[in-house]
Amino acid sequence: MTDTPGALLGPAEIRELAGRLGVRPTKTLGQNFVHDGGTVRKIVRAAGVRPGERVVEVGPGLGSLTLGLLEAGASVVAVEIDPVLAGQIEATVRAHVPDADFEVVRADALDVTSLPGEPPTALVANLPYNVAVPVLLTFLERFDSLEHVLVMVQAEVADRIAAEPGSKVYGVPSVKAAWYADARRSLNISRTVFWPVPNVDSALVAMERRDPPSTTATRKQVFAVVDAAFSQRRKTLRAALSGLFGSAAAAEDALRAAGVDPGLRGERLGVVEFARIAEQLPASAVQHRGPAGTVEA
Repeated sequence: MTDTPGALLGPAEIRELAGRLGVRPTKTLGQNFVHDGGTVRKIVRAAGVRPGERVVEVGPGLGSLTLGLLEAGASVVAVEIDPVLAGQIEATVRAHVPDADFEVVRADALDVTSLPGEPPTALVANLPYNVAVPVLLTFLERFDSLEHVLVMVQAEVADRIAAEPGSKVYGVPSVKAAWYADARRSLNISRTVFWPVPNVDSALVAMERRDPPSTTATRKQVFAVVDAAFSQRRKTLRAALSGLFGSAAAAEDALRAAGVDPGLRGERLGVVEFARIAEQLPASAVQHRGPAGTVEA
């Protein structure tokens, strides 16, 4: 690995570093390392990271994107589950950017409830594809300091997150992401910039934080309605929500009270409509759920 300060990691450096560490990228952890400096800088530019901004990165791997963020002047806290990679990235950063404002947290991102230093205002990451949606929603919920997000995910997942009501790919991730932010699909990323080369296409999703819909319902209640509405996509809302409300008749009454046609399917509604439906829920309808609710990939 080159020790030239400021240099980004290239293909030779990535392979040499991985070989020295005995790291073999695994599908279990969704590991695919970006080795193209031009792509890294393109991602950082798309993220709009400002000098001095506190950025959280999930799954930094060998440090390709980390070095790009630091090159842009960001203050970075990285969350890495792999103990070998977490142990190495500090040395990699210091070799390339000796005076970097950088910290690494060795943890599963889904277990992280606090981060050291100043609260991050940006999440920029090449998310492990197998947990991309749960990690994204969990961080948006737990860290309300996040103002903007740019994450690389599987292309079809990017489509789902940014989908509008009525789209064929609109579903649970679309609605839950809309609770927190405005999302849009950004750049496509070539498979060839990764090692190993993945068998799926990748894309960036950009998100800008905004207030959730004005509602008397809680996030947990709204997400419960969303989960139920999409649990069987072909069912009408009257049928899909019957279990949550106790009966099909009760579900129909609640939908009409919320100003929603009981004959519609969930894919036709936006987050505001789901919030209105959730306002009709009986207090006993929602049991305990995890921090990000039940999500689909």
